[in-house]
Amino acid sequence: MNTTTAPESAVDPRRFKSFAEFYPFYLTEHANRTCRRLHFAGSTISLLCLVALLATLNPLWLLAGLVAGYGFAWVGHFGFEKNRPASFKRPLYSFMGDWAMYRDIWLGQVKI
Repeated sequence: MNTTTAPESAVDPRRFKSFAEFYPFYLTEHANRTCRRLHFAGSTISLLCLVALLATLNPLWLLAGLVAGYGFAWVGHFGFEKNRPASFKRPLYSFMGDWAMYRDIWLGQVKI
C-alpha cells in the first residue's frame, strides 16, 4: 500500500448547510496561488464571453465562457492544487464560491 500520496480532503463539502459555512472551506481548497490566478483568469474570460454573448446573441459565447471558466479552474486544481474541485460534490456552492473569491480578489481580501 502506497502511503506517500496526498490524501483527498478529509472534509466532505456536502456537510455544509449554508454558503457562509462553505466559503471558508472553499478558500482552503484554493491555497495555491497559481490555482487562484487560474480561477481569476477563467472568471474574467467568462465575463468577457458573457458580454460577447449579449452583444452578438451567438450562443457559442456561452459555451466558450463555460469552457474558459471551468477549464482554467480545473487546470488549477488538478495541476497545481492537487485536489478535486468541490464542484463535483457541491456545484452551486462552488459556483457561488468562484464569484465570491473573484470579488474578494478585486477587493484585496484574497491575494493572487
